[in-house]
Amino acid sequence: MAGHPDPGVKMARVVVCEFMDERAVAALRAAHEVLYDPALVDDGARLRAEAACCDALVVRNRTQVRGALLGALAPRCKVVGRLGVGLDNIDLEGCRVQGVAVIPATGANALAVAEYVIAAALVLLRGVYGASAALAGGRWPRAALSEGRESAGKVLGVVGFGSIGQTTARLAQALGMQVIAHDALRPAADPAYAAAGVRGCDLDELLAQADAVSLHLPLLETTRGLFDAARLARMKRGAVLINTARGGIVDEQALAAALRSGALAGAALDVFAQEPLPAAAHFQDCPNLILTPHVAGVTREANERVSFLIADRVAQALQAAAAR
Repeated sequence: MAGHPDPGVKMARVVVCEFMDERAVAALRAAHEVLYDPALVDDGARLRAEAACCDALVVRNRTQVRGALLGALAPRCKVVGRLGVGLDNIDLEGCRVQGVAVIPATGANALAVAEYVIAAALVLLRGVYGASAALAGGRWPRAALSEGRESAGKVLGVVGFGSIGQTTARLAQALGMQVIAHDALRPAADPAYAAAGVRGCDLDELLAQADAVSLHLPLLETTRGLFDAARLARMKRGAVLINTARGGIVDEQALAAALRSGALAGAALDVFAQEPLPAAAHFQDCPNLILTPHVAGVTREANERVSFLIADRVAQALQAAAAR
């Protein structure tokens, strides 16, 4: 691991306030003083106190690095490591003003998310995997479950064509799916699409053609509520929607209504406008709906990659700061 300090340089103090691979924590400890306490995220007062005397803070998505916590980081903290890629929980401009570098684990969990998306798409399109209770209870819904769809030849629409979107496209193509993509930051003629064997298009065209739509875009003011009732109504009838990006992009009640009406054939949500998800009456008994607790990018392998990447880059940033 990079970042071993000069013996004459005082060890930096690193606070890790959410879960991290413990071998990566040990690698950080070899060069720095480390407080590793995954419960710290739930104790705001203690977290702010620890933040006030740290040189680096390592977080996941639950820690809100803004307001009082961001203020507590000044003037000592020089780097925030993000165990993941979404940065909507971090005040980036505030960090910039305070001279705090923000380091995401770009690409390290792309495969985990992409595999989740493909698995969800297969389950939702086939539509047969929720029948275990019925069969165990003596029923035999064979006729009702004989209209499932194969993935080969179907169209996957990828909204957001960064590292995760591109990895998802590659896995889908291996199954024989056609892939179209839209990214607000890439024109339809962007060479990244052609390089991936994907056709770029505008969002409305994607929604009209895709049998499965997967979201891979950040939560910004321009994307908040992007998939509202009106946009969901533009989706191909019988399509399925998968959101592993950020809650708040999809209107949850409008989605539930589209599922109940049959306009959409299924959905998988790994992220929600409010997390943890409170009791949600609109999701109760909703047909062909998969809900998971923000874990699409968290596997044993992905956690190891993310943790070691951030440990290494935080150590490098601390070494660079000490040299200045």
